Amino acid sequence: MISGIHSALSGLTAIQKKIEANVNNVANVNTDGYKKIRVTLQEQEPHGIEAVARQIQTPGPMVYEQTATGEALVEKSNVELSEELPSMMLSRRFFQANLKTMQVRDETLGNLLDIKS
Repeated sequence: MISGIHSALSGLTAIQKKIEANVNNVANVNTDGYKKIRVTLQEQEPHGIEAVARQIQTPGPMVYEQTATGEALVEKSNVELSEELPSMMLSRRFFQANLKTMQVRDETLGNLLDIKS
């Protein structure tokens, strides 16, 4: 019973980190030279999920901009909103599913304790 709660709790924590990385990427979409962060979820022994974050080093688009020293080639952010928004929507659903698992486990444990007493 407790292992199910632990698994759902680790899932909630991992998805929270994934959402935080997405939010940070979206906030920096217009920051010159910013490199996006990707969070992957991995199985954790004996049960549960672990979030692993890594920075994606692919270069962003290069554009000419007017600077104080004249026109210069500037690297833009490599964040794509077309990737970030669907990822955030999926993460929201994953979070809801893990939260529902926690609620069901809590109700089941409560019923079990009511039966025992």
